[in-house]
Amino acid sequence: MNLSSLWIGLVAGAFGGLVGLGGGIVAVPLMATFLKLTQHRAVATSLVMVVFTGLAGALTYATQGTVDWLAALLIFPSAMVTANWGARYANQLPEWRLKRVFGWYLVVVALSLLLKPYIPHVEEPLQGWLRIIPLIFTGAAAGFASGLLGVGGGTITVPIMVLLVGLEQHTAQGTSLLAMIPSALVGSYTHYRHGNLAQEYVPGLVVGILLGAFAGGLVANQLPEFWLRLVFAVVLIWTATRYIGAKPKPVVE
Repeated sequence: MNLSSLWIGLVAGAFGGLVGLGGGIVAVPLMATFLKLTQHRAVATSLVMVVFTGLAGALTYATQGTVDWLAALLIFPSAMVTANWGARYANQLPEWRLKRVFGWYLVVVALSLLLKPYIPHVEEPLQGWLRIIPLIFTGAAAGFASGLLGVGGGTITVPIMVLLVGLEQHTAQGTSLLAMIPSALVGSYTHYRHGNLAQEYVPGLVVGILLGAFAGGLVANQLPEFWLRLVFAVVLIWTATRYIGAKPKPVVE
């Protein structure tokens, strides 16, 4: 087991557990920086980790009865299709452009952390068959982001499930964790077919993120949530500035 990947998994899992996010947005920059992986390989390897994060997280929420199984099943098909598209599109982009897209996604995640307490719970959400429409669309958007960027997509799915479908925040989070598993599987397999999966780092990342997420979840209840979200949002924006400014490598003649 590679020790560098183990501690990266621990850090990503701990940060994710502290603020209720998957570890992909932390693991991808760390893998690119310390394991010297290209953006494409970091994205591919992160998706394998996201599968196990989703499994462990969804199981935890399910034991507390905070998973909407029907909503997750409705998200699955569109997310799986678009995860394949996202992974294929990622492999068509030059590394600098993929980095820029990842950077802007980090900005979105940072803003969502800051705005999280202000997401209202809808008193009269969509009813009946109308609930299916936002679930299909959110699955499509989250799946594409997952395959493209190596993340779980919870930043997209959770607010929509709260605002339009009417799920409680914790139920939306548990459902999002379950829904990300199939899309991450499809995305990681697509990247694997393109030769981008750094298999030697997977065991350490998976063990690390599971341990880190567990530890982060335990500590999270003992720390002030506002400051946790604020600090993490600042770190994400700082990281995003490095990615948004990515430029093409000069051509050596």
